[in-house]
Amino acid sequence: MQTACQAVQHQRGRRQYNKLRNLLKDARHDCVLFANEFQQHCYLPREKGEAMEKWQTRSIYNSAVWYYHHCEDRMPIVMVTEDEEAIQKYGSETEGVFVISFKNYLDNFWPDLKAAHDLCDSILQSRRERETESQETHGKEYPEHLPLEVLEAGIKSGRYIQGILNVNKHRAQIEAFVRLHGASSKDSGLVSDILIHGSKARNRSIHGDVVVVEMLPKSEWKGRTAALGENDSDDKASGESPSEPMPTGRVVGILQKNWRDYVVTFPSKEEVQSQGKNAQKILVTPWDYRIPKIRISTQQAEALQDFRVVVRIDSWEATSVYPNGHFVRVLGRIGDLEGEIATILVENSISVVPFSEAQMCEMPVNTPENPWKVSPKEEQERKDLRTTHLVFSIDPKGCEDVDDTLSVRTLNNGNLELGVHIADVTHFVAPNSYIDVEARTRATTYYLADRRYDMLPSILSADLCSLLGGVDRYAVSVMWELDKTSYEIKKVWYGRTIIRSAYKLFYEAAQELLDGNFSIVDDIPELKALDKQSQQAKLEELVWAIGKLTDIARHIRAKRDRCGALELEGVEVRVQLDDKKNIRDLIPKQPLEVHETVAECMILANHWVAKKIWESFPHQALLRQHPPPHQEFFSELRECAKAKGFFIDTRSNKTLADSLDSANDPKDPLVNKLLRSMATQAMSNALYFSTGSCAEEEFHHYGLALDKYTHFTSPIRRYSDIVVHRLLMAAISKDKKMEIKENLFSNKNLEELCRHINNRNRAAQRSQKQSTELFQCMYFKDRDAETEERCIADGVIYSIRTNGVLVFIPRFGIKGAAYLKNKDSLVISCGPEGSSEWKPGSLQRSQNKIISTTAGGQSVTFHLFDHVTVRISVQASRCHSDTIRLEIVSNKPYMIPNTELCHQSSLLKSELVKEVTRSVEEAQLAQEVKGKVIQEEHQEYCQTKGRSLYTLLEEIRDLALLDVSDSCAM
Repeated sequence: MQTACQAVQHQRGRRQYNKLRNLLKDARHDCVLFANEFQQHCYLPREKGEAMEKWQTRSIYNSAVWYYHHCEDRMPIVMVTEDEEAIQKYGSETEGVFVISFKNYLDNFWPDLKAAHDLCDSILQSRRERETESQETHGKEYPEHLPLEVLEAGIKSGRYIQGILNVNKHRAQIEAFVRLHGASSKDSGLVSDILIHGSKARNRSIHGDVVVVEMLPKSEWKGRTAALGENDSDDKASGESPSEPMPTGRVVGILQKNWRDYVVTFPSKEEVQSQGKNAQKILVTPWDYRIPKIRISTQQAEALQDFRVVVRIDSWEATSVYPNGHFVRVLGRIGDLEGEIATILVENSISVVPFSEAQMCEMPVNTPENPWKVSPKEEQERKDLRTTHLVFSIDPKGCEDVDDTLSVRTLNNGNLELGVHIADVTHFVAPNSYIDVEARTRATTYYLADRRYDMLPSILSADLCSLLGGVDRYAVSVMWELDKTSYEIKKVWYGRTIIRSAYKLFYEAAQELLDGNFSIVDDIPELKALDKQSQQAKLEELVWAIGKLTDIARHIRAKRDRCGALELEGVEVRVQLDDKKNIRDLIPKQPLEVHETVAECMILANHWVAKKIWESFPHQALLRQHPPPHQEFFSELRECAKAKGFFIDTRSNKTLADSLDSANDPKDPLVNKLLRSMATQAMSNALYFSTGSCAEEEFHHYGLALDKYTHFTSPIRRYSDIVVHRLLMAAISKDKKMEIKENLFSNKNLEELCRHINNRNRAAQRSQKQSTELFQCMYFKDRDAETEERCIADGVIYSIRTNGVLVFIPRFGIKGAAYLKNKDSLVISCGPEGSSEWKPGSLQRSQNKIISTTAGGQSVTFHLFDHVTVRISVQASRCHSDTIRLEIVSNKPYMIPNTELCHQSSLLKSELVKEVTRSVEEAQLAQEVKGKVIQEEHQEYCQTKGRSLYTLLEEIRDLALLDVSDSCAM
């Protein structure tokens, strides 16, 4: 009902209103919004002096009564409210219209929904205690927030500044920053973030809230801490010098709360006893360091102390030190693999419910009894490339969702034709269908270290939309005619095609063929089965194609390089698991030239599609921008390069690219890798946007050095690409003067969708990083760091802090902090052989080195880019995620023993990880025994491992609560 929606906006704020609005829009819920205030018999004018809430309640009741009579008194109407006065007044006024509390509604209509009853009881208990507390407590812990109209007037006048609160996870108690937001970023004249020092100045705002800040006088400004904090790692450098005071302020109001589900841990028995007399009120510790402790009421504290639990915040009054919340559900045991993965998903608001029956009913069928075939209609309408083009894919080993293939051939006129062929997902996913709405909500496939959660069902993602070898598939193709010598583009064609991929190659095999090592043929199934003569002919054809593609890619890359394209460095680690999910090894991704070849072809396709859809729909095309980074973020990069005698010019992407290319240390190639990694850290994030909401000069992609760019090449795993495919099809129809069948988004709706996709992309990146860190910790957790040879590795110092250094370990792709002063104020000392020990002394830090001097006068100096020997262990945490702990054991580089060189790729299986994963295996076995009858259906459709109807209902409830309206690299 319209009035009910407006009541949510009036009483609960815009965030809750947006959640409700998106639930109403979602086709899966079959909701209808009734505009009761515009209906003659439902409209009630507000009486003089009548409170807004009273008028809204009266209007809703009046509309409920009209609707009851409209249905000829045959269908009872239930109005749910927590207003006791309304229940008393209207409860028995009209027969057939029930006015009851939510508790009564559950008791009468859903008596068997135990999870819902428990949740309701928890919320009601929390509310009662909050009311009691506000009556009893008179002293205020925090100042009251200013009224909304005062905040808005202050922002307009420039007295206050609006921004998003970003808490430093390494110093969550004392350090937070406000990122400028909206008009504030242009009007304030500030170029850096605003420091919020201490929890009092934060004034009950929580990480992610949109806050209003009052600047403090310059005499009260403070500088950010330069010492290593707990769990310190490789966060973006701020550009602020440690001692330099920066703009400092205090929060005076909150415009939008960013509260969500939080994973917490209950205190141990001893901690419960120390919390005081009332044991029902428990302070729980969130998994995320940036979130304050939350006080909840429960009698299950002792039973839940070994579990990860989900809670929600209800309120944070000025009289309370901590926010109040309520218990929602249990996730799993602390330390259990499935529980820890569930924690990562909840913390990133990722919902992974199985696809519903309604969604699966929309899917095509492809079974041995009823195989999928190309339809005659599609054969007539599409360009058929099955017999004319050598099409093949190059992907990582084990890849199932193959959404891109390539082709290259010589034309009759001697020129070349380059083709990029992308899975035609939009043929199977109709706009606003159930599966389309689901894919839009998910926005992306989530890749974790040991699993993935697909955006689309496996019948599409791993079968009919996966461009597998030797089968007919629908594609959307971009094909260019290139000059045979200069590779300049002569013409381009876009359209729907039918392809049959000849080879499904993995990167390593393609690289071997490119390098002339043909012994790899036995690893290519499509070639292995042929006789020698046919094999030789096919091999020559394939090798020519890969070589020609690589030549073309080099030319395209060189052209972008001349415009300032950046070659950036990220640390990507692959977790190698055996058949039983035990961790065999952690392997940093090795760059191959063939990676570049495929990437350049995809970038070319994305660029040309971006130009096409923008030309056809200049105000409603989905593109991807990469803004230039803030110059202050480059200060650490410049200083580090200076320590090695290099100058990094960051004035433009071209000067930065040239500087990084020349910053090579012939003695140590890792120096350039680390400098490029620092440049990557300084970058802004690339974002999707609607062309109607930005000026054309803002379209530019800084990293790729392209004026227009989008994502077109991965529609199986990115919803943005599905939108772009529809835009491209509409553009082709427009060119042919045909009717545009595609349902295109308006600029406003596209802008909202881009915010949602950007938000989900960040969640996907965080969850992938956190799951990799989880497996890194599992890999080292069972090893004795003192005696295990594999726990000793070579590390490179890449940043100096006041009490330690940040170290990169190339072997495992790990970055982390190594302290030079411990908690007992002892400093590190290294003997003649380089071995270290702790002694009394002091540290002296300068820009590119740190000196540790003992009380006895011995000193050791650590410079930027020094190689040191590091011991790797795991810092276990009950309330948070485990973290990798690094300790410098020698100031000399680590020499890898010969035995380890021989056996690095076949490391022993971890006993503790076996123990951790055994529960997963047992659960899967139990599920197999219980569900033999539905095993085939389960394998085809199920993505989660829920073992009960309760779990399923919880997951469905989570999906209903998912907020798709929030705003947020190449």
